[in-house]
Amino acid sequence: MLRLEDLAELLDQNRAMASAPVKEFSIGGTQFAFNTRPAIMGVVNLSPDSWYRESICLTAGAAVARGKVLRAQGADIVDLGAESTLAQAARVDDSGQNSRLLPVIKELRAADLLVSVETYSPAVTRACLEAGANLLNLTGTDGSDELFRMVAAHDAAVILCYVQGKNVRDVGDFDLSADPMERMREYFSRQLETARRQGLEKIFLDPGLGFYYRNLQDSAVRVRHQMKVFLNTFRLRTLGFPICHALPHAFEFFGDEVRCAEPFFAVLAALGKTDLFRTHEVPRIKAVLETMKVF
Repeated sequence: MLRLEDLAELLDQNRAMASAPVKEFSIGGTQFAFNTRPAIMGVVNLSPDSWYRESICLTAGAAVARGKVLRAQGADIVDLGAESTLAQAARVDDSGQNSRLLPVIKELRAADLLVSVETYSPAVTRACLEAGANLLNLTGTDGSDELFRMVAAHDAAVILCYVQGKNVRDVGDFDLSADPMERMREYFSRQLETARRQGLEKIFLDPGLGFYYRNLQDSAVRVRHQMKVFLNTFRLRTLGFPICHALPHAFEFFGDEVRCAEPFFAVLAALGKTDLFRTHEVPRIKAVLETMKVF
């Protein structure tokens, strides 16, 4: 059971880190003030394999309509994905991803929405940036120099996801042998050095809590890990860049109320000082964040 004493102990052990500020920047002409106002990223899934049924859009028209609804509900950015990260999901080649993504990007940008694209493919990244995408949600590590150069050249931003493998579809067991925050700090430090060497300064750090590692299939083990990382998020902000979290589901615990899982995790993420909330449940997360501001 998570207790008030646990939160007090966490703060006492890391008090100097709790007030660390992060870099603020503009995306697509919109300035973000992460130190005073967290942002929300709404999800549109263009893959039929995605399990979160409410977010799936199988036509460009449906995807554009959902993107506009997400903005009206409070999303600052819309994140598009053409390949599910589920282990059993079909892989989608570059051509297939582009055929799904590009028409939606163009229409959403024409409607003045900020657009993020989740991919680890250089060819897909290039095509999406040229179509107007504002942010690369990078779920891999291969070819990062080339990807960072492309993002910087388009004055776009990147989400650096923590991936123990060459990409999100090629992960095995998660190393649970030590403090995950220290391993993440080392990983992000290396990635930041590479990104900044390529002229990239608009960067988010994402601990990758939604990825499907083999040894995190046990729900209690996975959720315990996710909760600890959420609450310890502020320790990564000392690297100087805002933190993005994809909010998970814990459907084994929530069952028929699975759509309430992301709002629950949003509370923990907010306590840990998350800067960008990636969610399928934009209005629920917006309500959580607005309510927490009242205190």
